[in-house]
Amino acid sequence: MIRVPRKPLFSATAAAAAVGFAVAGLTVAAAPAASAAPCTDIDVPVARGTGEPGTLGFIVGDPVFSAVQNRLRPRSVSSYRVDYPADLGQPASVQKGNTDLVNHVRTQAAACPSQRFVLVGYSQGANVVDNSIGISSDGAIVGGPIVATIPADLAPRIAAIVLFGNPIRAIGRSVTGTYQSRTKDYCAAGDPICQFGGTNILAHLSYGGEANDAAAFAAGKV
Repeated sequence: MIRVPRKPLFSATAAAAAVGFAVAGLTVAAAPAASAAPCTDIDVPVARGTGEPGTLGFIVGDPVFSAVQNRLRPRSVSSYRVDYPADLGQPASVQKGNTDLVNHVRTQAAACPSQRFVLVGYSQGANVVDNSIGISSDGAIVGGPIVATIPADLAPRIAAIVLFGNPIRAIGRSVTGTYQSRTKDYCAAGDPICQFGGTNILAHLSYGGEANDAAAFAAGKV
């Protein structure tokens, strides 16, 4: 007999909306410098979460990039803010991010033959990264179908992937295949965006505390 999962008391849609309102009200502190150099050793494209303020994202992107920079010294590290709406009100938001991230990696890889990449995605931004590496986020909260993927010949240059509050986990999906061993996917206990039935929306705002751990993981892969 097939069992149909019971509907969680706290819906993921409501949780995503709550996160958008919560991050919109955050006070933005000074963010680390994030201008991409033409050809650094490591480039860190970051797809921020829904409505997230900050240069790369106040909750995840800014602290993770700063931690990666510190961990990888003296190697040169640049960053890229994925250009997409990160907006619940735009149905094609994830697809726009998916397209921009893939285009960025392709352009950088062509211009900088020795450059490698660490991909970072938080919440809706994790869906952007999922799609870009060929793992569909369609059916997940703030997800969408794949519209572009990083070419197979560039896969070896994707050194590491770090994801936070990844919505595909709430529908039983995860990163598998080529990038599985290079991916660390954080889901805090009770986070309703990545855990089916989760009810602790504050858990979804807690991932900045994992910045140093994420940087250590990335450093071990580059």
